[in-house]
Amino acid sequence: MGLGGSWSEDSYSSADVDQAAAAVEAAHAAGITLFDHADIYRRGKAEAVFGEVLAQTPGLRDRIRVQTKCGIRLNEQGLDAYYDLSREGILERVHESLARLRTDYVDVLMLHRPDPLMDPAEVASAVGQLMAEGKVRALGVSNMSGPQIEAVQDRLETPVLANQLEMSLLKRAWLESAVLVNHAEGADYSFPHGTVEHCVRHGVAVQGYSALAQGLYTGALASAPTPAEAATSALVTAMAAERNTTGEAIVLGWLMKHPAGISPVIGTANPDRIRACAGAPEVAAAMTRAQWYRLWVTARGSNIP
Repeated sequence: MGLGGSWSEDSYSSADVDQAAAAVEAAHAAGITLFDHADIYRRGKAEAVFGEVLAQTPGLRDRIRVQTKCGIRLNEQGLDAYYDLSREGILERVHESLARLRTDYVDVLMLHRPDPLMDPAEVASAVGQLMAEGKVRALGVSNMSGPQIEAVQDRLETPVLANQLEMSLLKRAWLESAVLVNHAEGADYSFPHGTVEHCVRHGVAVQGYSALAQGLYTGALASAPTPAEAATSALVTAMAAERNTTGEAIVLGWLMKHPAGISPVIGTANPDRIRACAGAPEVAAAMTRAQWYRLWVTARGSNIP
């Protein structure tokens, strides 16, 4: 989402392409091979500058996987935004994404948001056509509950392979809702209980977006942080120093430690911060249960019930 310049209608610049190239190079060097996009990011410019990088880097496309999303329309029909998972909408937006990305196919197409008017049969028809034409190789969803995934899956001939959800030390509703069953505090969380469990049971990979919480615990502390935010930032710094690693690796390692096998989506386009994330798998493997709980309790600002 950070590639392509501003969210305005202005065109992207050569500097924006250079920034994208530097980010891709840093990510690839760190072992990252899946690159996540959406048709709306920077009004299409994020895909476009990435496509420029693919075009100017022979062989890169064969070494990586590209994922993009469709289903949100911005500033159309007199609306700031609305959702569109109609057959025609999916086909239109995927073809536009392929043109911007300068590729013949995407490895994964994600349905970006649940559309209240979605007809699963239409989704299945569009996805089936795109897969038959070789333009989409796998399907995922984003921001969907377990029952919503089931409703789509019932009509599909291909499995839903991934679900992308907001997950971090800051945004913990996915975790709190599971622990606070039969507890009054559970009513404070709207995350649909059972979604992560559904994904684990059915082999749907869980991807956590905004996993770094915009750097809240790794140097970008809010101007007026809450006591829990300040304490968590200090704990992350201390754990990083103890392990001779980075705060980014600690924050992401905490997420990756969860048995759902969460894959964090690293939203930054800063090459230095991308490199700082590289140690997360090692942190996750070495983190003890007590350390994991200490981070969670500190981020909550209170003990677990």
